[in-house]
Amino acid sequence: MSCSSSISMEIADKETSQDNVEQVELLSGVYDHYDGVIVEMKEAMDPKEFGSLLRASLSQWKQLGKRGIWIKLPIELANLIEVVVKEGFDFHHAECNYLMLVRWIAETTNSLPANASHRVGIGAFVMNSNRELLVVQELSGIFRGSGVWKLPTGVVNEGEDICEAAIRELKEETGVSNNKQAVLYIYFKKSNVYQFHLNSFQVDAEFVEVLAFRQSHASYFTKSDLFFVCMLRPCSFDIQKQASEIEAAKWMPIEEYADQPFVKENSGFDYVAKICLARANDSYTGFSAKPAYSASGKRTYIYSKLEI
Repeated sequence: MSCSSSISMEIADKETSQDNVEQVELLSGVYDHYDGVIVEMKEAMDPKEFGSLLRASLSQWKQLGKRGIWIKLPIELANLIEVVVKEGFDFHHAECNYLMLVRWIAETTNSLPANASHRVGIGAFVMNSNRELLVVQELSGIFRGSGVWKLPTGVVNEGEDICEAAIRELKEETGVSNNKQAVLYIYFKKSNVYQFHLNSFQVDAEFVEVLAFRQSHASYFTKSDLFFVCMLRPCSFDIQKQASEIEAAKWMPIEEYADQPFVKENSGFDYVAKICLARANDSYTGFSAKPAYSASGKRTYIYSKLEI
């Protein structure tokens, strides 16, 4: 349910008779496209006064045929949370500086959208002209001290396209420089366990294509996970690992990486290795990013094999 209109609702008319109209004060909010109301609290208010306004507002909105009521409370107004909850609101989602609560007030079946269900992460699968992969051993997480060489990983930011996130992560987290041409593959895997930075040396790169993706569930705080296998073409590559996150980093022959017991015994890692081997052998191609625009003019990308 999204905010789409800026209708202010501060005073409502309540008819008490044909000749008499009583003015009832309501909370200020906006209507959305789905017969909902979004209230964003910005100023401090006495909890008792707020409770009275909220109850009057709910009554009026129900008479108006509204359905979903959203209340956004900034962290500095956390003292109002109990009031909202006592009026039947549930927690919907929280960010670092606010909490969003919601209540369905219509008699029909609740059709409010759930909180975000997925997270997306990225990791770098890098191969040089000698068919060697850039691999690392981590200082923390489930792989600490395991001896497993794995691929660098990261997380896609909110509002960031996959293809742009891959380039950003490369610039922020890896450092490779050589006069030889390299081929860079990036696979995407979200996990707070796997996040780390190789170094601060920035490398320019060109996004080439998405090779594959997978979906898994019950991952980060019970959310689902999207994992993308992508290809980029970088400009350079001498390794400069970030000492605070990485135990070791090196170039490893692609076949040696794929033959690691951990990779072979875990089907997800094994499948990714086989996909990258196929692309390295020019026996497979993926989906390139095609810029497009929504009806509202928002830029996005369609990943496709069709050349337009």
